[in-house]
Amino acid sequence: MANPDIFMRRAFRLAASGLGRTSPNPMVGAVVVRDGKVAGQGVHVYERKWHAERVALDEAGPEAKGADLHVTLEPCSHQGRTPACADAIVAAGVRRVFCGMVDPNPLVSGRGIERLRSAGIRVELAADPAPFLELNRAFVKFITRRRPWVVLKAALTLDGRIAPASGRSRWITGEKARECGQFLRFQADAILVGRGTATADDPLLSCRYKRPRPRPLLRVVLDPELGLSLESRLVRTAGEWPLQVFCRPGAAPDRRQRLEAAGVRVSEAAAGPDGVLDLDGVLEQLAGQGIASLLVEGGGRTLTEFVRQGQADEFDFFYGPTLLGGEALPVLGGLGRPELDESPRLRVRRVRRLGPDFLVHGFFPPREPCASPEIE
Repeated sequence: MANPDIFMRRAFRLAASGLGRTSPNPMVGAVVVRDGKVAGQGVHVYERKWHAERVALDEAGPEAKGADLHVTLEPCSHQGRTPACADAIVAAGVRRVFCGMVDPNPLVSGRGIERLRSAGIRVELAADPAPFLELNRAFVKFITRRRPWVVLKAALTLDGRIAPASGRSRWITGEKARECGQFLRFQADAILVGRGTATADDPLLSCRYKRPRPRPLLRVVLDPELGLSLESRLVRTAGEWPLQVFCRPGAAPDRRQRLEAAGVRVSEAAAGPDGVLDLDGVLEQLAGQGIASLLVEGGGRTLTEFVRQGQADEFDFFYGPTLLGGEALPVLGGLGRPELDESPRLRVRRVRRLGPDFLVHGFFPPREPCASPEIE
C-alpha cells in the first residue's frame, strides 16, 4: 500500500503553487488516490473559483468512489462562493480523507471534519500541522486576528545602511535580489512605505513579476500631515493602480481634497503626541478591506515603527556587498530597548545567495504562525 505521506507532500506542493493567487482565501492542494495511484488533483486559485477538493474530484470522476483524498486544509462545510466541499466529498463516495490541518475559520473549524465523519468517512489529521500552518500564515492571522500578516523588506549594506546621507538608495543590491523583491510584491495584497521614502525615491510601487496579479496591488503611504506631492508618480497613477494614504485625524483638509480629487483614498488613523500613526489602527482598516498580507518596504522610520509597535511578523533583508559608514541612513532607528536582553530575538529561517548579494529571511517573536485548533 502506498504511503499516504507521499500524496500529502504532493498536495502540499500543489497548495504552494497557488502562492500569490488565492488571497483572501487560503492556499489549498488536494489529491485523489485510488489503488495507490493519483486519480485526480487540484489546487485553489481565487479567480478560478472552485476549491482544490472540487477540482480534484472532478478530475477523478468515477474513480473518486472508494478512493482516498489528501487535502492540506479541512474541507469547508458552508456555502460561500461555492457549495460546501465536505458535501461534494460525501457525494463522490470518498472512503478516507487525510487532512493537513483544521481550518481556523470559525465558519468551518471542525464542522467539515464532523460532516465527513457523520457520513462514515474516516478522517485522519496530520501528526504535525506546523508546515500547513506556516504555508497559510497570512490567512491564519487574517481570519483569527483580523489583521494582515506583515512582512518587512529592506535592501541594505553589510553595515546595516539603507541609503547614503543624501537619501538616494538605488541600487544597493543586484538584479537577482530585485527579482526576488518583485516576487514578494506578487505574494502580497498591499505594499506600504512612509512619506519620506515616497518623496526621496518617487517610486511607483508596482508589481513587475513575470506573472499577472489576480487583483491589483494596493499601494499604501503613511503620511500623517498629508505632505505627499500631487506630482509624485504615486499620485499621478492613482487612477490606474489603487493608492491609499493614511494621515492623522483632521490633517490638511485642502490637501486631502486635492488628493481625493486625484483618485487617492485618504484614511485617518489615530496618532500619538509625536504625530506617529497607530499602526494597529492602520492594519485594522486594511484588514477590513480584505488585505490579508502587507509588504512594508520602508524607509527606516517606517520599518522602525513596525518593530517598535510590535506589528512585524516576518522579515526579508537583502544585503549587498558594500559599506556606507556611520553618516549613512540606518535600516532601524531607536527602538527604546537599550539593553541586549531587552531586544527582540528573531528566528532566522533561511539565508540564500542571490548573485553577489544574500537574503536573510525569518520571523519576529512571537509572530510564529498561530496554533491550529485541536480536533481528535
